[in-house]
Amino acid sequence: MLGIPVALFFANGVEWYMHKYALHGTPQEGGGRKSPDAARMKNHWSHHRRARLTEYRDDELYQHPMENDAGRLEIRGVIMLAGLTTLVFPVAPLFTLTSYYCGWNYYKTHRKSHLDPEWGKKTIPWHYDHHMNTNQDANWCVTKPWFDYIMGTRVISSADLQESNPLGIKLPKVIEDKLNVLARRYAPNAFAKLDANMQTEQVKRENGLENMMPTFAESAVM
Repeated sequence: MLGIPVALFFANGVEWYMHKYALHGTPQEGGGRKSPDAARMKNHWSHHRRARLTEYRDDELYQHPMENDAGRLEIRGVIMLAGLTTLVFPVAPLFTLTSYYCGWNYYKTHRKSHLDPEWGKKTIPWHYDHHMNTNQDANWCVTKPWFDYIMGTRVISSADLQESNPLGIKLPKVIEDKLNVLARRYAPNAFAKLDANMQTEQVKRENGLENMMPTFAESAVM
């Protein structure tokens, strides 16, 4: 049974890492970004531009994902990453099966949030912030914000878009209150960073400051 929580934690880390380094790319001195998959990076930034123009919605990518290159590319990427865990199926079947679930849940959640922005804003506010904040190079997790808390990259835009606990899971209030107290007690630096990030975002908004998105020579979606 240990394979289930390990896979959930591992998949969240993969979300964070792939989103940050493959889909957004690493900014380079002198401009431009470097990614191990330039095509997916270009597609992803096109997705960001559309989401900013339509208040987070992206019909072009998600209404008929199999009818455009970007949609097919995303689906293939999720299947490939989840499929890699098949290699350990003989020794860790629950890990592999949970990884399959995580891949399916990632795509389902991401797609639904961009077809129903109000649902997305309410259910995964960290991803809404990822697209709508002044700095879109943060809030890398999609399904749950775990690694953003761990890595100090959760940037909350406002109190009404703050998840009620760091797990991003609905919990009974008595459990949630205890969890929040314990989390702040035993991870004070993480929450100090969280509070500082929120203050920085609010100051930037008040002053009309915003990080520019990268541009590419050719269109990424066909």
